[in-house]
Amino acid sequence: MGVGGSFLRLLLGGQGICHMRSAIFFVVLLVLAAIGKPPWAAAQNFHCKHPRSGADRPHSVSITEFGAVGDGVTLNTKAFQNAIFYLNSFSDKGGAQLFVPAGTWLTGSFSLISHLTLSLDKDAIIIGSMDPYDWPIIEPLPSYGRGRELAGERHQSLIYGYNLTDVVITGGNGTIDGQGSIWWNWFNYNTLNHTRPHLVELMYSTGLVISNLTFKNSPFWTIHPVYCNYVFIQNITILAPLDSPNTDGIDPDSSTNVCIKDCYISTGDDLIVIKSGWDEYGISFAHPSSNISIKSIFGESKSGAGIAIGSEMSGGVSEVHAEEIHIFNSLHGIHIKTSPGRGGYVRNIYISDVILTNVEYAIRINGRYGEHPDDYYDPYALPNINNITIKDVYGVNISVAGLLEGIEGDIFGQICLSDISLNVTSEDSSWNCSYVEGYSYLVSPNSCQLLQKVPNDSSVCYSPADNLTLYSGGNCSISSYVTLASL
Repeated sequence: MGVGGSFLRLLLGGQGICHMRSAIFFVVLLVLAAIGKPPWAAAQNFHCKHPRSGADRPHSVSITEFGAVGDGVTLNTKAFQNAIFYLNSFSDKGGAQLFVPAGTWLTGSFSLISHLTLSLDKDAIIIGSMDPYDWPIIEPLPSYGRGRELAGERHQSLIYGYNLTDVVITGGNGTIDGQGSIWWNWFNYNTLNHTRPHLVELMYSTGLVISNLTFKNSPFWTIHPVYCNYVFIQNITILAPLDSPNTDGIDPDSSTNVCIKDCYISTGDDLIVIKSGWDEYGISFAHPSSNISIKSIFGESKSGAGIAIGSEMSGGVSEVHAEEIHIFNSLHGIHIKTSPGRGGYVRNIYISDVILTNVEYAIRINGRYGEHPDDYYDPYALPNINNITIKDVYGVNISVAGLLEGIEGDIFGQICLSDISLNVTSEDSSWNCSYVEGYSYLVSPNSCQLLQKVPNDSSVCYSPADNLTLYSGGNCSISSYVTLASL
């Protein structure tokens, strides 16, 4: 059934992003018809609390009041910087909003402030400068020890923030376009001087909302909250050519209490990937990613996965709950990647209600992913991978059901698979497992021998508590939380 991406593009042709959701829903109905079983029959309750941060900012200005010109040619970096500098005077008076009206607004990198809403009109397009000098050079992340692509420093993201509280990036489905093609060419021809910039990166920040926008053509990873707490991302579209290098969609990195919901992502790499630092630098920095909820994600990736963890996971990743994931025309459906030298852990992972169409590897765990920042990593620092539950997965036109590879001397344990039905293209390419142990139940085609033991007690398989709620407890400066009902 090869309808996924091509049919979606046909539905969208000439009609724009506004028809995305109805097109996706139609594709899902086709997949369900082929599968013949409702994928949410046993779905658990799922709740994220939405911070209504910045809904009523008492002060608002338009970028045009600071001399910005939306002609797509005039460089407006100074206008954005000056507007935000002015709005900083309202940070202790309820905060402020910077409004970007209809137009095409060329800019270099600019930094946000606390208690700020950046709001785009539905016809507003912020485009990133194609001059690398408009993207400043900054220090590498301490949990990476160097730029991700090159040793040394890295370029600052187009929209950047450091040590912030209560920040909202939103709009009426306006667009932020990184114009990344020039960066992709430099990468492909090995002519980069520094690691490429992300489109949005927020560091050491608390109380972040990103919603109701389209993000396009990021030079590198698209949305990168790193060392952040209380992050809410909903109703966004992320687009990049399927052959664009490393254009991940959303990368929560050493961050906690993250909710990602209702997104369409089509990029050149992983749609959502959870990270926490790289080898000895991530081990030393010791800042994990935890309590992350992901729901209702649609998309495709030619060389990535729908939901991924790693490979940079040296600070640890735990308490991840993902459900209602719909992936088509992609290399991987679910991918956990790590390597000797990473250390850290991946544990308490629960992924359910997944639909896959035209996917090469439905489920993959890779214990020898490789890629190290330098020669100083400890090859005996082995990752601890356990308590991984994957259930209610339905796939059509799958090349390989599962490739699960642990590490010799480092068994990946408590891997539980249940209620998985995959239509594989060849019986010879169903499951391949090594150095793993766990359980399976109602898996078709039959799982590998290492996982064919049926648990006597369901408690041996990890399952999150019913009614998992983010943002409960803790001390967050954002007020007026409301609970989003399950779809």
